[in-house]
Amino acid sequence: DPDSGGDSSKVQDQLVNVRQLQATNFTFAAILSDGSVVAWGNPHDGGDCSALHGKLGAEQLQATRSAFAAILSDGSVVAWGNPSEGGDASLVQDQLRHVQQLQVTECGAFAAILTDGSLVAWGHPDYGGDTSAVNDQLGKM
Repeated sequence: DPDSGGDSSKVQDQLVNVRQLQATNFTFAAILSDGSVVAWGNPHDGGDCSALHGKLGAEQLQATRSAFAAILSDGSVVAWGNPSEGGDASLVQDQLRHVQQLQVTECGAFAAILTDGSLVAWGHPDYGGDTSAVNDQLGKM
């Protein structure tokens, strides 16, 4: 099914020198050796990666069930896909600098560990996207 990532024919010629592959429930995304990202499948669930246009090369990719996030070569993060499941990081975008690692929950939240040991989370608040209740305990990791 093309809307579930099962048809990559529209991007097949771009899928060379793939370095990393991730999937949501309905979409695939690949980082190529030049740091560009190619996605296919349901646009609402991450199949439209136009948020990355003009950004520096992607280094690492993670996925929830319907959104992606990529660490870029400058240490920032770009997220796309279903906004309620992590595809919109606008509320924490200014904090997503010097990111060294991303982790996810399947149900829709991302967490970024920064180089200073702090943690930034976004996405569905019921599944880890809201750390306000434990911010005092988190401190520097």
